[in-house]
Order: sequence, then structure tokens, then C-alpha cells
Amino acid sequence: MPSPSRSRRHDIGRRSLLGGLGLGAAGLALGACGSPGAGDNDPSDPIREKFSQARTSIPKKYRNRTPIVFWAPFSGVNYEAVQAVFERFNESQDEIVALSESQTDYASLNQKFTAAIQARQVPDIVCFPEMQWLQFYFAGALARLDDYFDDEWNLDVYIENYVAESVAAGHTYVVPFARSTPLFYFNRDQYRKAGLPEDGPKTWDDLAEFAPELAKIEVSGKPLKTVAFGSADSWYAQADIWAFGGRNSKGLKATMNDERGVDWLEWQRRFIHEDHFGYMAQSPDTDFTTGLVAGTRQSTAALRNLTELATFDVGCAFMPGQVNAPTQVPTGGSGLSIVRSDSKDRQDACAELFRFLAKPEISAQWHKETGYVPIVTKARDTDIVKNLVKQNPNYGVALDQLPRAHTADTSNWFQSSARVIEEGLTSVYGDNADAKGALDAIAEGIQKIMDDNSEALQEVIG
Repeated sequence: MPSPSRSRRHDIGRRSLLGGLGLGAAGLALGACGSPGAGDNDPSDPIREKFSQARTSIPKKYRNRTPIVFWAPFSGVNYEAVQAVFERFNESQDEIVALSESQTDYASLNQKFTAAIQARQVPDIVCFPEMQWLQFYFAGALARLDDYFDDEWNLDVYIENYVAESVAAGHTYVVPFARSTPLFYFNRDQYRKAGLPEDGPKTWDDLAEFAPELAKIEVSGKPLKTVAFGSADSWYAQADIWAFGGRNSKGLKATMNDERGVDWLEWQRRFIHEDHFGYMAQSPDTDFTTGLVAGTRQSTAALRNLTELATFDVGCAFMPGQVNAPTQVPTGGSGLSIVRSDSKDRQDACAELFRFLAKPEISAQWHKETGYVPIVTKARDTDIVKNLVKQNPNYGVALDQLPRAHTADTSNWFQSSARVIEEGLTSVYGDNADAKGALDAIAEGIQKIMDDNSEALQEVIG
């Protein structure tokens, strides 16, 4: 078993975060069927009478195997990578068949899984971003993983920065899988044309210096913009406010609207609306890959996709720093959880899949195919990763930034507070709202959410 000293443990009690996270009364009622953190792997647990496996189509050649189904929040190349790694698992043994179904994105998965819990027809495996799996832990829907660990497979095999987000009430409910950090992507061809450093910016002030040179380049008859912002930037904004020396929250107190927070958002407001070097795009990714903008923030998991879609040399850099340079970055992406059901055999089969995915060469291949970080520590030493970095140094940038990654501020653990943050940022990015006024409104909103869940959060953060 991994030592508790390896990571910060989230000691969570039974009081529910569901109100702030959006699962609602149905989840609260379900949580009463069995105490989270107690008896999760006991076949006599009454909650097993409440959940059965959602119907799925099983290929004929696998009909005699134990089926397990993963509802994946992925599409495109990332979903193709899931299918490929599951096929490798299916061919590696003859007792289990792992199947995947794309739910497109995290929001769609959240909605469908919530409905599945209410209908008592659930998949075997799910994953949710960062700390947002807590809502389903409190619903009693996730199985403990600790009893499956041994000397070869346990939390110690994973990169330590991500392990703390796997544990509740002293037990493990998640193992890292599709984990990431945000990165700054830039059009290296345009940077070369403008005579700018080919390794990209180090700070926001660097971007302010680069912007006039980039603006001399015309794209579709207009000056090339430096950065595209988006309407769902709460994750990237976490790194931004850290760069300016601020915090979204300290403990249970919202602090986004303090002096350092205002410095950050006012800087970005001026950059967009007074200097006209940035703008809010409907799709920053599309504008970037089509060459309409010289830079954007995206996940490491977008590395392969952006590279394939772009017709230019894509560059990667750490997220821009400022007061703190390089800045810290929030951990992102998701881990894998087993859903509690009426079949312990299927839960056991899920653990075998997790064990397979934690092999260094499998983790390395997943990294290569998607851009998600190689979450298994030893994966970085494989020839797959070493050769990949030689072929495309952008993968090395993502790896080198990993020591800067840690759990986001408490306010970002809630879907509802992420929406509050994004609404406020959108008002500034898109409508030129007053930065201080927008941050005051954000702080009020996220403070209410934390206050509503203060007892549970206090147990989590200590």
C-alpha cells in the first residue's frame, strides 16, 4: 500500500457537496443506501441491489468474457486512442472484454451518468475532471480501489502531482489516466516571420512586447492577433491569476477580487480592449489552427490534434508567468473510477484493466497518441517517450512543466463555481466589463458556493 505521506490526503466526511456540484436531491437520497467509504467492495453491500450494468453491444467473439463498459468523455483522436488501448487489453488476455462508448465531453458524461444513477443502470467505468468526481463519491456511486493494490500496482507508480486528487476519507477512488496541464500554443512560423523568439513567451509582458510585431503581419486583411481567449477559460485563468501572484481562494475564502487578482484581469482587459492585441473567440482552437491568431491556451491533451490540424509549425511554451515566472499550473484531465454495481466480478475486471493501463509502455503509448501526460512515472524512461520528444520537442515542454502542476484552488472544485468564474471572465473578455466589478461578482458567487458546503470542504482541506 502506498504511504499516506506520499501525498496530501483528502479526508472527506459524509456531508454532501452535491448541491454545489449539481447532482441534486436524487444523489443525496442515493447516498443514504450505503455510507461512502464503507463496505464498497463487500458483495453483501445493499447498494449492489440498486445498480446494474447499462445495456451495451458485445462483439460476438467476446461473448463468453466478462464485459466492462467505459463511458468516455472523449471524441476524435483521443477516443480513437481509447479504443486502440482497449483493443490491446482485449488481445492480451481471454477473460475480460473492455468496451468504450463516447459521451463526447465531460459535461455530457456528467449529465448522462447522473441520469444513469437515477435509473440504476450504470456503466462500469467513468472519469471526471480534477476534483469533480467528489459529487459521485458522495452519491455512493464509486468503488474503493485500495484492496486491489499490491507491490506492483498502487498509487506510487503514478506521478505524485496527480495522486492527491485520488483519495477521499483515506481511501482511493480514482487512479490517474487522462491527466494534463494547460500549455501556451503559438504559431512558430509567424513568430519567426516577426523576428520573435522561437521558444515562445515566458511572461504576459513578453506577449505585450511581441504583440506589435505580430500585428504587422496581416491575415485576411487584418492585423494578426496575439492571443485568443475563450468563454470557458476558468482552468487557464487559474494559472493566469497564480502568475500575477493571486489566488482564486485561500482555504474557504474567495480572494479573486484582491489587488493581485485585479492586476491580472485588468491586464488582460487592457490587452484585449485598449491595445486590441487579443480577443474572445467563439472557438480559440479553430482560430489558432486556421492561422487567424498567433497564440492560444489549451491542454497538453490537445497537442496531437492541434499539430495535425495546423498547416504551420506549432510551438509550445509553459503557461505565461508574470510576478511568478514560471507560474504554477493547475492539474487537469481526469482519472478512472469504478462504478459500484451488482456485479463484483465486473468491478474486479475493471481493476485488471486499470492495472494494464498503468504499465509504463501502455501509458507511454497513450501519451504519444493523445498528448495527455505519461501519468506513470516509469513511462518517461521508455523508448516511446524518448523518441517522441526527439521527433517533436513540444512533448518535452509538456513533460518539463509537470513539476509546476498542482491541485487548483478549492473554488475550482465545483462545476457551479467554474461557471460563475467563466461568466465573469466572459463579461470582461467579450464585453469590456470593469475588471474589479466582474471579480467582485465572481468572488461573491464562489464564496456562496463554498459557504454552502463549508463543513464538507473543511474536512477536505483541513
